[in-house]
Amino acid sequence: MANFGLQKWLRPAVAALPSRGKLGLALLLILIFLIVATPLFNRWMYPLDYEDKILYSADTTGADPFLVMAIIRAESKFSPNAESHAGAKGLMQLTPNTVEWVVERGKFSPAFKESVDDPAINIHMGSWYISGLMKEFKGNRVAAIAAYNAGPGNVHKWLKEGRWDGTRKNLGQIPFGETRHYVQRVLFFYDKYRAIYSHLIKKRNTYILPQ
Repeated sequence: MANFGLQKWLRPAVAALPSRGKLGLALLLILIFLIVATPLFNRWMYPLDYEDKILYSADTTGADPFLVMAIIRAESKFSPNAESHAGAKGLMQLTPNTVEWVVERGKFSPAFKESVDDPAINIHMGSWYISGLMKEFKGNRVAAIAAYNAGPGNVHKWLKEGRWDGTRKNLGQIPFGETRHYVQRVLFFYDKYRAIYSHLIKKRNTYILPQ
């Protein structure tokens, strides 16, 4: 009796379904929509500004462009006028001490110190700095990101004392909660920006190679 009642309910529901041809067409249209809409949605969620300046600075300093994008997103959300309570300025939130160090070690013009808010200069100094951190930590991206937030001295100390092994897997070992969450956010954005904007690097390389 229960089966009869269930069949009585299912028959009109099945009959109301579109034909296989219409159903197939509908599924195809949905698939096409998702293929088109997903990249647009991703770029809306993870926008990219100052693309040319980022790629130029990455080329000239040896920085990973996706890491620069991720740091900018985490630090300022691409707002060139951002300023922290500690005096960090611009897209990559460079502190006065970092600016002094970069200008001195990178042999940049002293005029850069007065132009930290300028997107091109801020990105260039920040790219040079993160590139240097990557070299200092022997290509360890996770440690370099931590150093960008907490300072290389602290990270070297944590690694030397065995308080953190420098891996993404053991981010929970990082003593500073702010740095721990910062590294997590930057790595998350790094994965997103590399997945969404990798075509920019391929296109740029295609353009540069013949020269």
